[in-house]
Amino acid sequence: MNKKIKRSGTFTDNMKLPIHRWFRYSAGFSADWVASEIINFQEETGNIAKIIDPFVGSGTTAFAACSLNVESHGYDGHPFIARIAKAKNLWYLDENEFYNLCLEVQNYADRLNKPTIRHDESNLLGKCFDIKSLSALDNLKEAYQKLSTSDPIWELVKLNITSIIRSCSKAGTAQWQYVLPKKSKSKVLNAKEAFLGKAELMRNDMKYVKELGWVNKANIFEADVRVGIDSPKKNFLISSPPYPNNYDYADATRLEMMFWGEINGWSDLKTAIRPTLMRSCSQHSASDKIILDEILEEPILSPIIKELTPVTRELETVRLTKGGRKTYHTMIAAYFFDLANIWKNLRPIMTDNSRVCFVIGDSAPYGVHVPAEKWLGELALANGFNSFEFEKIRDRNIKWKNRTHTVPLHEGRLWIKG
Repeated sequence: MNKKIKRSGTFTDNMKLPIHRWFRYSAGFSADWVASEIINFQEETGNIAKIIDPFVGSGTTAFAACSLNVESHGYDGHPFIARIAKAKNLWYLDENEFYNLCLEVQNYADRLNKPTIRHDESNLLGKCFDIKSLSALDNLKEAYQKLSTSDPIWELVKLNITSIIRSCSKAGTAQWQYVLPKKSKSKVLNAKEAFLGKAELMRNDMKYVKELGWVNKANIFEADVRVGIDSPKKNFLISSPPYPNNYDYADATRLEMMFWGEINGWSDLKTAIRPTLMRSCSQHSASDKIILDEILEEPILSPIIKELTPVTRELETVRLTKGGRKTYHTMIAAYFFDLANIWKNLRPIMTDNSRVCFVIGDSAPYGVHVPAEKWLGELALANGFNSFEFEKIRDRNIKWKNRTHTVPLHEGRLWIKG
């Protein structure tokens, strides 16, 4: 197995790539791999790729397509992340104008030079920043708010501020972007240096990709694809849906959203973020108060119900023996119900002989195995797709010393033909 294939299931490579590296957000694959698959599709089919990504995140697939002059439509239900992706999609604007606006904001912030009124160690901002760092960031925020207009280029300036929030925080960050207020990191950046440094990097990236011949053909929308997808016909879907592994995408951007005043705390995620996200974490299924019997009766789950039911029933029993009593039983049921509806919405817009690739991994909450790729494939067939096969990339759950079970897991590519 060559190195590119091995690393196709990781987002870390994206942090070295222009545009992609502007904001760190977990993705299921590398942009270089996406580009190689688009090229393969066009060579093998003789057709121009028309790309769709129903879980666009911060734009990995969309910007890989831009690098190849290929049109794409991307959707994400997370309002904050959708705005990040839309802002990154302004890479084609004038890089020098953007940089000069950043200088204006920094000069205004320097003149403000006032202490923040938001430093309170009882909340997340106070726990993650010392007063000097938060004051510097708040001065940038106020300067941006005073100077910005409706011109889209200001979204790039806001993205710059957003992207440096964590680098200026004393708090650590877990691998999957959860903030860790109780863990301090060794290197904390000065806000002014971070802001101007990122402005320079973004300016250089904007100039560089234009020289490479990138074409602005990405269309990015904030949308809940469980409800519906408004898209022209597509022939290639390449994406990575949330895994059924209890990762809380709503919580992943809590620090940034609190900084901008979009939420006041963790409890606000229930109303501000979770309603438009797939239910892939127990916090979400618990807050939705899902009744297992009711969701298992949904007709759209009938293709997998004989396998899904005993797994969710076992989880319903096992959870009562665990300290956390996490609602994995309803999470798993809701997860596949949501994806069944997404398959239903995707089928009408995918052409005959289209190709679908989901980078996906299985899971084992409380040690109960959930064969995600098999059930997703069967749901796809039930909604009108023709065939599926799974290509394993790597084994998972083999290196963490604190793993909670020993069920062997894997990650790979679920290939589906339309």
